[in-house]
Amino acid sequence: MRQERPDHTLQTTALINEAYLRLIEWRNVRWQNRAHFFAICAQLMRRILVDFARARKRTKRGAGIRVLTLEEAPVVACDRSAEIIAIDDALQSLAMIDPRKSQIVELRFFGGLSLEETASVLELSVRTIQREWELAKAYLLREMTSGHGTPDNV
Repeated sequence: MRQERPDHTLQTTALINEAYLRLIEWRNVRWQNRAHFFAICAQLMRRILVDFARARKRTKRGAGIRVLTLEEAPVVACDRSAEIIAIDDALQSLAMIDPRKSQIVELRFFGGLSLEETASVLELSVRTIQREWELAKAYLLREMTSGHGTPDNV
């Protein structure tokens, strides 16, 4: 959410609130450890952001058409819905090849965890997380630029 525009409809607090509301519906979950909790939270946030992006993309294709003034046009141009969907598609592809790298990306990109926090959650060294994060970013960049345009920051 750090890279989104300031007036983005889904603010960080709304994302956390939505994740919490979905999380409390899981009454019979037996949390195995801290890593399990963070992994579930990151997956929930990923799903929320992707669902939001897909809904926004559908809206942009004609549903609920709204006339824009020239002052509003630059804000719409900064919309990152397509990028989030492209990241999700590339991440699904990565998960088939290397689930751990996919989980690292989920925790870092969607969960907002630092290298150190990710290493702690996955019980790996920071160096291992850093190395796999770099490889995962390279893979995602290649996947996203092979047909979806060039992303700003992966």
